[in-house]
Amino acid sequence: MLNLTPKTLSPSPFLFNSIPIPIPQNPSPKFLTQSRPSFKSEYQTERGHEFETGDTFFRHESATGRDLSVLAASLYKKSKSKLRVLDALCGCGIRSLRYLVEAEADFVLANDANEEYRRIISENLSRVERDFGESEGRWVVTHFDANRVMAECYLQRDFFDLIDVDSFGSDSSFFLRNAMNALKLDGGLLYVTCTDGYSSGGHRPHHSLAAYGAYVRPMPFSNEVGLRMLIGGAVREASVLGYNVTPLFSYYSYHGPVFRVMLQLNRGKLVDDRYYGFISYCHQCGNSDTISWDKLGQISCSCSDSKVSSSPVVSGPLWTGPLHDAAYVTEMLNLAEQWGWVGSGKGTDLEKLLKQMVDESDPRLPFGYIKLDELASRAKVNSPPLMTMLSTIHKEGYAASRSHIASNAIKTNCPMTVCIRIAKNLQQCHS
Repeated sequence: MLNLTPKTLSPSPFLFNSIPIPIPQNPSPKFLTQSRPSFKSEYQTERGHEFETGDTFFRHESATGRDLSVLAASLYKKSKSKLRVLDALCGCGIRSLRYLVEAEADFVLANDANEEYRRIISENLSRVERDFGESEGRWVVTHFDANRVMAECYLQRDFFDLIDVDSFGSDSSFFLRNAMNALKLDGGLLYVTCTDGYSSGGHRPHHSLAAYGAYVRPMPFSNEVGLRMLIGGAVREASVLGYNVTPLFSYYSYHGPVFRVMLQLNRGKLVDDRYYGFISYCHQCGNSDTISWDKLGQISCSCSDSKVSSSPVVSGPLWTGPLHDAAYVTEMLNLAEQWGWVGSGKGTDLEKLLKQMVDESDPRLPFGYIKLDELASRAKVNSPPLMTMLSTIHKEGYAASRSHIASNAIKTNCPMTVCIRIAKNLQQCHS
């Protein structure tokens, strides 16, 4: 059992619904005057909220990921009329602040293992009362290992509607099971993170196998593989617990790199494993394919006349299904418009991202994407204009969209051989 000692500013037991004991949220002067490392007074502004970062780890580039989670949290609050959030690795507390103010969370438990961040976190969350006139009792700050906090919540039957695990490296796999145990079933949201670009790029296959249960090989769409590796690891952990997860949206950002996925947890094991399997990429012709478990010994590519060939490389098991729920992302876009985050020339990046996610959700589109530089190299032509390539592929009767992961890439069910022909024709027409 966790007990909050005086250094965490409360002599009371850990906060649970079953123990409605008021816990002071603001540090008392005697704790602030103790010998502590000095903090740099550095203020940032995000969506109109001013907050202090001090020496905490903070990236302005991660604001879009926070925008997405706040939109999802608000949709949950609107549908369930209740929202309790656990910010397991809260850093300076900006996510917690935004959950409280923008998503109107009923309660936020802001946890960070580094006790030296307490003044920063508490000061930032105090703005809820100071700037917005809210009553006290909506947030608490703790300083424990994230897994310990989530395990204790599970043991005390204190479940949360949304758990945000913003970890570094491949550590998110380490938190998955405890996070799922502490999450409310039948629709609870789990926002997980991975920043391990080496594993998603296929450079550490034994590491990805240990962390996510997937042996990943180098592929030209490695950043999408990173998202699918993360989802696949969550699918595996949920299945062990007798649950299933569905990705509501998946987001890749270049800084880090950062892979973030919002998962919805429900009761019942995964009844259909068609979205949990293997993917292949043929270095010879550039085609990709999905491979079911029962076809593992029959891997081939059409360019080798259906014979077993060494040209395809295989990664998995991974999530091979849709990365986003189109209807859900559309709701997020509508809410962003209501809040004035997009539209009328505002928030063009966020609006573009959400619309691309909707386009990527076309059920006809397979996993992966084709970089136009790779296409040009195979066709031995100059790289074709992206919009012209998309338009021509559509005229040929295939599905295609831009990828939010790579700016100069397309997602399409058009075979590589046909894409090469189109690129050559476009080059001839241009000449």
